[in-house]
Amino acid sequence: MVNGLGVLGWGVGGIEAEAAMLGQPVSMLIPRVVGFKLTGELPAGTTATDLVLTITEMLRKHGVVGKFVEFYGEGVTATSLANRATIGNMSPEFGSTAAIFPIDDETLKYLRLTGRDAQQVALVEAYAKEQGLWLDPAAEPDFSERLELDLSTVVPSIAGPKRPQDRIVLANAAEQFAKDVLTYVEADVTGGDDRKPGVPQQEQPHGVASPVDEASSESFPASDAPAYGHDDNGAGAPQHANGTGSAVPSKPTRVTLADGTSFELDHGAVTVAAITSCTNTSNPYVMVAAALVAKKASEKGLTRKPWVKTTLAPGSKVVTDYFDKAGLTPYLDKLGFNLVGYGCTTCIGNSGPLDEEISKAINDADLAVTSVLSGNRNFEGRINPDVKMNYLASPPLVVAYAIAGSMKVNITEDAIGEDTEGNPVFLKDIWPSEAEVNDVVANSIGEDMFNKSYQDVFAGDAQWQALSIPTGDTFEWDSQSTYVRKPPYFDGMTMETTPVEDITGARVLAKLGDSVTTDHISPAGAIKGDTPAGKYLTEHGIERRDFNSYGSRRGNHEVMIRGTFANIRLRNQIAPGTEGGFTRDFTQDGGPVSFIYDASQNYQAAGTPLVILAGKEYGSGSSRDWAAKGTALLGVKAVIAESYERIHRSNLIGMGVLPLQFPEGRTAASLGLSGEETFSFTGVTELNNGTTPRTVKVTTDTGVEFDGVVRIDTPGEADYYRNGGILQYVLRSLIRK
Repeated sequence: MVNGLGVLGWGVGGIEAEAAMLGQPVSMLIPRVVGFKLTGELPAGTTATDLVLTITEMLRKHGVVGKFVEFYGEGVTATSLANRATIGNMSPEFGSTAAIFPIDDETLKYLRLTGRDAQQVALVEAYAKEQGLWLDPAAEPDFSERLELDLSTVVPSIAGPKRPQDRIVLANAAEQFAKDVLTYVEADVTGGDDRKPGVPQQEQPHGVASPVDEASSESFPASDAPAYGHDDNGAGAPQHANGTGSAVPSKPTRVTLADGTSFELDHGAVTVAAITSCTNTSNPYVMVAAALVAKKASEKGLTRKPWVKTTLAPGSKVVTDYFDKAGLTPYLDKLGFNLVGYGCTTCIGNSGPLDEEISKAINDADLAVTSVLSGNRNFEGRINPDVKMNYLASPPLVVAYAIAGSMKVNITEDAIGEDTEGNPVFLKDIWPSEAEVNDVVANSIGEDMFNKSYQDVFAGDAQWQALSIPTGDTFEWDSQSTYVRKPPYFDGMTMETTPVEDITGARVLAKLGDSVTTDHISPAGAIKGDTPAGKYLTEHGIERRDFNSYGSRRGNHEVMIRGTFANIRLRNQIAPGTEGGFTRDFTQDGGPVSFIYDASQNYQAAGTPLVILAGKEYGSGSSRDWAAKGTALLGVKAVIAESYERIHRSNLIGMGVLPLQFPEGRTAASLGLSGEETFSFTGVTELNNGTTPRTVKVTTDTGVEFDGVVRIDTPGEADYYRNGGILQYVLRSLIRK
């Protein structure tokens, strides 16, 4: 986000950050710089979210992994600082290392608004101009590559159902949903459940999705209420979640809530509508627009549909301050967008459970329901375990979809509800003008809000200061804790490094497709009861309601290993017909289907190294260190992919896993790899001579042979790999000092 201010910064993995905290430098290849020229101005009715989704689509198509993106041109002057920060914060979704804007008068205006004194603002201006960092809108700098966007061509958009770059023009959203939903349900689903009763998921016909573990109150902390309250005026009133629009697969399922509210739930029902994520909820223009939509809707008597779970999680305490000052908070509350906290919530999978009755109906009927959120990422299985399809949208559109209640509704043309007199209400009737939004922003946000909220930010509030913390020079491990346990990273480690060895006799743990994210590799959401992680917690006396999430248990390697590759939407091609953390265990006769964790333990007991095969963009998404830690602890020694996201590739090396790339133009499919082969890698030992091989020879027992490109990109990374990982390298360095 700081890149919107002209401050260069980029994300690193948790493993790399830990090393930097202990004095290690961060090394990287000098990046290519992509110049992104902006011209024109955003048209009325569009938002920063529409712009950033357009840019995401363009940059993903162009390919910017490992590159810097620099915005320039006259269109920059027409882009507010808040909108620049929104764009800069989506850099991981672009695939770029950083996406930076130059410094100009708009930057100085923001510094003044947020409480910087006149002397500091003057210093920033003088320094930027002296160093050549000040924006010249007419300049055409030299760049490695170029792209251009006329802002006036941006149209209202959403993205989904599973990647941020899959932009959909809002006017086409219902039509596109009708096509996309066919991927998630059988074409003819007018009858009952398509799964065969009593047959394990791994033995179900291909294409039949797993009955996702119920996200009920049983599987969430006791402190997390199972659901929100429902509007009193909707109690007992039959409603329908089918919406309108073109014919799509339909399986209407009757649901009756505890308060008597009755409705039919169907494919496409919006079950989660969340104003969430750091990117959008720190932008006052889209947040005020959302609140104004809520105000106009409430004044017309509109409410959210009773099957929609609604939440508000601002990226800053200032947001609730200006909502209160503008008198907009009651309208958001009336529609169910109540404050649930500040920071990462639904966007990282902390949505909490749906109503038990809704969750049961979804899973019993195998419904493809949806979420709409103002987040950065909508990867499969990330938002809620009951929800198959996830859409990114601007905060005001999140409110609108909560009212409409279904992705089947053509939200630009169909009525999204009725007013108190029974007249149809359309999106245009509740959408605020740019002037309305700007007026509220100008009159409700001031320097004092930022000073008040952040003057003691590092000291924390009274509750934080009252926390009891342990003392002493070293951490005292609690052997009974199921949250924080001593990890095995240094078990058996010696001061001297062990020579690197070639990898022989490796078996494939997972064969995966394109765009496998760190969420697929190491999910952060709810823990299912019938998984290895759930069984571990049960064996340690934890009740299901207290399982919490993988993210909350990341200090316990026993849980996290068992959760690696356990995403409920993962599709392992060597175990066709399954969805979730399954593989085939070739240590057993016939290679039966097994949990990935269980198979990995058998392989490690047999001394068999493991390998992952993958497609393009492997490891995209969050900079989740456990995606690499878990991979290593499962016994994986190498990953072969068509391409990598920058941080995950770095994290793999940091955990002693060798990242290899298929030769240009070759894939697992084109090489005829099924995943049932035994692999050997020769040439890795060249690292013992102080050099990094460009390629290593990869061979299989079926006669396939190719040169795997070694993606150890810097001398520092080679040192980490020789040491078995960055943690071991740092520890040895500290001891030698």
